[in-house]
Amino acid sequence: MFDNVGWGEILVLLVAGLFILGPERLPEAAAWLGKTIRQVKDFASGARDQLKNELGPEFDELRKPIDELREPLRELRSLRNFDPRRAAVRTLFDGDPPGTKPNGFAPGPDGTPNTTPAAVSPVPPPAALPPPPPRPLSPDERPPIDPDAT
Repeated sequence: MFDNVGWGEILVLLVAGLFILGPERLPEAAAWLGKTIRQVKDFASGARDQLKNELGPEFDELRKPIDELREPLRELRSLRNFDPRRAAVRTLFDGDPPGTKPNGFAPGPDGTPNTTPAAVSPVPPPAALPPPPPRPLSPDERPPIDPDAT
């Protein structure tokens, strides 16, 4: 509930309380606040203990869905510490275990790189010819455009 309250905010509240209540009434207000918080905690723990005694083992079954909801929250909180540089280094340099690569190529038996996919028979590559130059468009011709790509 108070995850985002830091020491700076607490200090501001204390200074505001000092100005509002004054130095004479501030200790009494702090004692009253502490006593009230202690009573609320006692009431909450008493209610939890009473439910646990009355429900028995069913109490744990009630808590299970709550614990299942907390796991995605932990994952979301881990995103607060997300560092793109660390993620890139982990992705690039924490290599996969040796074996077949995602593209289907596997290393040879002696560890040398294999140039043929593991499940495909080798096919000779076509002759490497440069692509023909594009022909010029006629004056009233529209250029070919792929509407899905633009």
